[in-house]
Amino acid sequence: MSYRVLVVGPSWVGDMVMAQSLFKTIQQRHPGAVIDVLAPDWSLPLLAHMPEVRSGLSMPIAHGQFGLRERWAIGRSLRGAYDQAFVLPNSWKSALMPWFARIPRRTGWVGEQRYGLLNDARRLDKQRLRKMVERFVALADDTPTESLPVILPPTLDVTADEVQAVVQRFHLTLKRSIIALCPGAAYGPAKQWPTESFAALAQRWLAKGWQVWLLGSGKDKAVCAAIQQASGGGCVDWSGQLTLAETITLMSLTTAVVSNDSGLMHVAAALDRPVVALYGSTDPGFAPPLNKQHQVLYLGLDCSPCAQRTCPLGHLDCLRLISVQQVEHALCNMITV
Repeated sequence: MSYRVLVVGPSWVGDMVMAQSLFKTIQQRHPGAVIDVLAPDWSLPLLAHMPEVRSGLSMPIAHGQFGLRERWAIGRSLRGAYDQAFVLPNSWKSALMPWFARIPRRTGWVGEQRYGLLNDARRLDKQRLRKMVERFVALADDTPTESLPVILPPTLDVTADEVQAVVQRFHLTLKRSIIALCPGAAYGPAKQWPTESFAALAQRWLAKGWQVWLLGSGKDKAVCAAIQQASGGGCVDWSGQLTLAETITLMSLTTAVVSNDSGLMHVAAALDRPVVALYGSTDPGFAPPLNKQHQVLYLGLDCSPCAQRTCPLGHLDCLRLISVQQVEHALCNMITV
């Protein structure tokens, strides 16, 4: 019988992409393992692009909501279905469902005093495991080890049929190269390269004859509209118009991507697009792009990384001082113009 695994997945796009490295490692350690991921509904299309995952199971409880009765019902419905659970979030409540499900082995980092809920609780050495993806993958070790885990980079699969469907639906022309700009960041404005910088970059690549696509969720519509206006209206603004599945497929068609430290940056890397990743308030050593074709731009000022949602000093120099020329140079180092 195949080894049966339940993963309680994270709540953010980028984290879920990085979790695929754990799924790959589980498959490597247990060939033929069946992996199901309990995750928010928004992430189910993302999981559908990961061949290691059999099923994405809907988590109908909002982020931050306790929902004890719902968690008990979910756990009870899963009894007898799994041999091991991996709990990736650090919260106490995220470990409840595998416990309610009576899964024999329940693995995760100690987190919020989860000793009873996790019977394979590990103590995290943050100095040794500096990257988030290392912390995910290290959980797959049956016994803790001092060596750093080998990271199998995330790789999202997009089929020819999926590409054909979006090309027809949106009447796309692929005769000209495409650069995608991802100006949003769900965490806050301290992670966002200035609008005027994105607009100036867009103008430069439009002048080269490229298509410039603006990608983002409905929350990014205002910043994308501002970039569109400031760059003369030549971009294609997809913000708020696409499902996550369509965004993944469209991004697979791009020649290169420029992104803040965001979920879409990790999606682009998992599609193996050349990525210029812009970091300001966050540490690029903690959650960098995991493909080979990327360049990180990070100034490393004395005040960064501050990990704040908004710049506490009010100047955002950590991102504002990254020039359009630097970004363009980084792009040209990876692609042929």
